[in-house]
Amino acid sequence: MDWLMQPDTTFEKLIVMVVAIALFALVMAVVLLVVDRPNLPRWVAAGGYLGPALLLIVLGLMVPAVMTVRNSLYNNNLSQFVGLDNYVTIFTQDLFLTVLRNTALWVVLVPVLSTALGLVYAVLVDRTRFEKFAKTLIFLPMAISMVGAGIIWKFVYEYKPSGVPQTGLLNQLLVLVGIEPQQFLLNAPINTFYLIIVMIWIQTGFAMTVLSAAIKAIPDETIEAAQVDGATGLRLFWQITVPSVRSAIIVVLTTIAMATLKAFDIVRTMTGGQFDTSIVALEFYTQTFTRQAQGIGAALAVLLFLLVMPIIVYNVRQMRISEGER
Repeated sequence: MDWLMQPDTTFEKLIVMVVAIALFALVMAVVLLVVDRPNLPRWVAAGGYLGPALLLIVLGLMVPAVMTVRNSLYNNNLSQFVGLDNYVTIFTQDLFLTVLRNTALWVVLVPVLSTALGLVYAVLVDRTRFEKFAKTLIFLPMAISMVGAGIIWKFVYEYKPSGVPQTGLLNQLLVLVGIEPQQFLLNAPINTFYLIIVMIWIQTGFAMTVLSAAIKAIPDETIEAAQVDGATGLRLFWQITVPSVRSAIIVVLTTIAMATLKAFDIVRTMTGGQFDTSIVALEFYTQTFTRQAQGIGAALAVLLFLLVMPIIVYNVRQMRISEGER
């Protein structure tokens, strides 16, 4: 029965999947059969319904989180306690300083530019005849996986030596106007910005959708009153539209920031973290699974968690304030 623990063939993996689904269905059936009785105390029913979810949270999230924090205090093969040495390494070695710099650029530029572009686009196409079509074009990248987007843009940035027919769109355009083809993904630090463009391309559709809905929720009376007072164009945008959708802007900014901190696929697909393009999420994977530096990898995972948490707390706080205003 060892193959149940470590299935090798496709058939064995299929059997394991079927067994797992059957066990899950059996457990849920037993839970529903036991707790769905009118004479049982309410705490029994609550425990029956919430128990499996809490158990999964503890085993799937809390225990791995505690183990990760523990591993971050040990050396790379987890055989010796080293305290905070792994964190000191992260904040002192050039390799990791480059990773932190790149991550900071991603977290600052992607949310700000995606939100700004989404807001401007939502305002420009709002209530026009081609609004649905225009929004569909911007939202389409959201339907593409990050791996797919990375492959698409890798072809866009593709480089061929001068004199050879170019397969990359950007280099072909450069050649047409008489400029030498460029190695967009090889030259640091500008290559990081080319990767950031891909994430902005994906997230702008999300920002536009949320902000467009917020703009449509602005009362017509507010817009008309501002226009009567002489507010038009940019003045109307800055004094009426932006303040009215402030809470939506904050939600979009923080949501995209969290997605950006966890970004992995784009960098992994396009450069593999080479040429000084690695970010925290990718470096955690590289250190843990490629270089077998489990202590450093765990420390990077903890750092990523600490970076995400303030954004989550701020987002929840703003949502509660918004609900209180309603």
